[in-house]
Amino acid sequence: MDDNKNKNQLNIELKEDVAQGTYSNLAIITHSSSEFVVDFVRIMPGMPKAEVKSRIILTPEHAKRLLLALQDNIAKFESVHGKIKNLEPGGGTNIPLNFGGPTAQA
Repeated sequence: MDDNKNKNQLNIELKEDVAQGTYSNLAIITHSSSEFVVDFVRIMPGMPKAEVKSRIILTPEHAKRLLLALQDNIAKFESVHGKIKNLEPGGGTNIPLNFGGPTAQA
């Protein structure tokens, strides 16, 4: 019985450089008939260019699993910490280029 349990167990390794994570404040999602591509971007204030920090390619099935996992985790988060405020109703693409802080003056 224990042998079957060990056969179904997945050992996942998290390397130190990956464990540090990569900060992203924008995700751009595109898709084809066979895959979803999620580009994680970091936009910095005052910079005219933004850099893609990571690209994740998913099958449609895995994209849907990710959606469901995010919905579940957001519901759990909000039950403890309160509702997450929507920056733009309807899921628009308003990119916060000024980050809400003071504007630079010379």
